[in-house]
Amino acid sequence: MSSPPDLKHALKNIFGFDHFRGQQEAIIKNLLLGQDTFVIMPTGAGKSICYQLPAMILEGTAVIVSPLIALMKNQVDSIENQVEACGVATFLNSSLNRSEITKIRTQVSAGKIKMLYIAPESLAKEENIQFLKSIKISFYAIDEVHCISEWGHDFRPEYRKLKQTFDLIQKAPIIALTATATEKVQQDIQKNLNILDAAVFKDSFNRPNLYYDVRPKHDVVKSIVRYVKDRAGQSGVIYCLSRKTVEEISDTLNLNHVRAVPYHAGLDPNTRSKHQDLFIKEEVDVIVATIAFGMGIDKPNIRYVIHHDIPKSLEAYYQETGRAGRDGKVSECLTFYSYKDIEKLDAFLTGKPQIEQEIGKQLLVDMSYFAEASMCRRTYMLYYFGEHFDSKNCHAMCDNCKHPREQYQAKEAIIALLEAVEQSKQVYNTKDIINFLLGYVTSKIKSNQHQTLESFGHARIINSTEPFWNSVIRQGLLFGVIKKEIEDFGLLHITDKGKAFLENPQEILFFKERDYSCYEEENWQSNAMDTVLYSILKNTCKDIARKKNLPPYIIFSDSLLEDMAIFYPVSLEELKQIPGISQGKASKYGQVFIDVIAQYVEENNIVRQQELLVRSMIKNNDSRLSIIRNIDKQMPFEDIQNGFQLNAQNFIEELENLVQSGAKLSIDYHLKRILDDSDVERIINYLRKHDKDCLSDAVKDLGKDYTEDEIRLVRIKFLSDFAH
Repeated sequence: MSSPPDLKHALKNIFGFDHFRGQQEAIIKNLLLGQDTFVIMPTGAGKSICYQLPAMILEGTAVIVSPLIALMKNQVDSIENQVEACGVATFLNSSLNRSEITKIRTQVSAGKIKMLYIAPESLAKEENIQFLKSIKISFYAIDEVHCISEWGHDFRPEYRKLKQTFDLIQKAPIIALTATATEKVQQDIQKNLNILDAAVFKDSFNRPNLYYDVRPKHDVVKSIVRYVKDRAGQSGVIYCLSRKTVEEISDTLNLNHVRAVPYHAGLDPNTRSKHQDLFIKEEVDVIVATIAFGMGIDKPNIRYVIHHDIPKSLEAYYQETGRAGRDGKVSECLTFYSYKDIEKLDAFLTGKPQIEQEIGKQLLVDMSYFAEASMCRRTYMLYYFGEHFDSKNCHAMCDNCKHPREQYQAKEAIIALLEAVEQSKQVYNTKDIINFLLGYVTSKIKSNQHQTLESFGHARIINSTEPFWNSVIRQGLLFGVIKKEIEDFGLLHITDKGKAFLENPQEILFFKERDYSCYEEENWQSNAMDTVLYSILKNTCKDIARKKNLPPYIIFSDSLLEDMAIFYPVSLEELKQIPGISQGKASKYGQVFIDVIAQYVEENNIVRQQELLVRSMIKNNDSRLSIIRNIDKQMPFEDIQNGFQLNAQNFIEELENLVQSGAKLSIDYHLKRILDDSDVERIINYLRKHDKDCLSDAVKDLGKDYTEDEIRLVRIKFLSDFAH
């Protein structure tokens, strides 16, 4: 290049921006000089410009390695909408057919394509290696480069082979970019890519516009629905660990009038792409996803990110919460946490290679530290990424700074911790040192003969627990008296500051912390019932039943009356939110009950808690919907049972659950095959005359003439015909 380009003019002319952000200009200049470049920049800080602008300026084609097809498509669409010259960017991946690939190669060879996005798996194919040898490559860009490191949160083995693939193609500068990299991950990446001499550009990891909030995993589905409904019309992402939970929460939100779609690897590619587009185009408000969603999604106005389950690492948490507030406006990151989730994730590591287990366990420890912390969450997270941050600058943008916890004098606890680490010769990680402090003779402690040391079991004097020492250790790390040796899988060492503290102990305040191990997810219907209202509703139910010559349970079961006495529904719409009350049942019988409840609420000055009624999905919803459809088609019961691999007993249980949940089933066609009309009428008359829905009594009284299954099936018809 004869003379350096006017970068600000190029930025304005190509992308329409007036100014560079942060270190963008310095990064671009370094790459234009042909130097290897390493960029660590938080989500939303403008990493893409760092390689897109040089690609437009330099001769040849930039090869951009990207991990996901959805991410490539999103990036290419974004570029095509930004720059005036069309067709400057494209992707090469497994979603393309042979003729599309041939067309793209022709365009690249003709010099029309400035940016070629490619997955690492596609890059390694021999045919692509040979093709790329034939063109001029301006540079290699590796997006989401943390995927190279086994210490990263999204390790992909294919990424570790990139350097040798580059060497097979042709020599060109490398720019590696990520939003999440600890010093350990950074070193691992640079060593693998052989760019130890690369210029490193590292921005602050702080996202000042994000509010971090961690809550106990208690009534989580109800809490999510209420939270989302309070933010109607705003865009949000909800992350879940399992596909099943994704589907259930997505369905529950839709039942509660929230436009939501699921996104996970179990959906076919077309459905995933469609759901992502619906979210980006704001035709739905919420996308509920596993971690398969989100990398590089360029949607600036996501106002909240919710984690139904705790992520596997702080890197994953930072990456996923980083989807929020990319436009710089205040956005919220809400996480539901239970230590049981950490135990589940720990169990998932079983059977993996030992090195992978050790790394995974260490990442989980750091994640639990963040979740259980009572100090400023921003301070701890930035410390994890190697950045010092004064909690005074958080400005109450995390739950712990907004609602500070009680503090205590921690001098005695710090001394006990430091003496334990020192006397045990610094050979223990967090879990082991806590066992040592609490006096537990584990195999590791026994093999080191450390149960004889003076400080062994010293924590008993302080009368403390494992959660307490977890808290002391994480606050001790921030205070700087101990450090974790990452290379040795988290072994604790005393720092110079720690040695000085032992020589001259001083009073220091630590935060008291919550013990999350005592929290468990509870059924959202566990609220206290209004027994007076329940009695009134019970009598109302009996009066209606008497007039209609039906048992009271056909009108509303006791459990539904209990729910009414908990939630005080005063409209048909609210009444229908109670699981088990169908549209038909609400229309038939609901008005009388909501009138009674409304009068009771007014007379007794009841303050109703709004948005408590969360309509729940039937479990195994897809299977049950298929059963209903098959019954509507009058398919033989035996065929339906075989299709779902159910025996007769389990199938009848499914039908009973469906009817109890509000479904209306037309099973007359099957009853005609097994019973005469007179037999069906006789069983129905028996059920009609008995106040209680007691199957055992019916079997006892009618069993000499009918089987239990026959009685249960007629009872299903009875409930379906008269209760809905």
